[in-house]
Amino acid sequence: MKKIFLIVAFVATFSAQNGFAQDNTNDSKPGQLLDLYYQIKDALLKGNPALAATTAEAFSKTALAVKGLPEADRKVLLKDASALSSTKDLKEQRVYLVDFSEHMYALAKSVKLSTDPIYKIWCPMKKANWLSKESAIKNPYYGSAMLTCGKVTETLK
Repeated sequence: MKKIFLIVAFVATFSAQNGFAQDNTNDSKPGQLLDLYYQIKDALLKGNPALAATTAEAFSKTALAVKGLPEADRKVLLKDASALSSTKDLKEQRVYLVDFSEHMYALAKSVKLSTDPIYKIWCPMKKANWLSKESAIKNPYYGSAMLTCGKVTETLK
């Protein structure tokens, strides 16, 4: 009888711990927003507006799921992602990237999004910034037409 009780108690404890662990994996982290931003930026760099739109939709879903994200940041980022996902026009999406990049930069300044450096890069032709996980210049505003146009102006660590 004692063995059965111990086995039941052990199974119940293991199941409860496993259930809690599964709940934690469904929580979105602020760093996931930065990863999705990078994917959107890279899609625009490669001239792939369909991928940028699809990834912007994923960004919106993740932004809604992130706990602890300041509501003002969530609101502007959702607006930016919605604008990006609402069109498949590459030129329009690149215009929307300007504000999106500024809002992501503001979030990165206020919330630790990554343990890796985040590079803020300035495009003098567009007069706008973008964020990158690498210091090498790959301009998403002009793609292959002006791939290396820009300079790193700040590094967030």
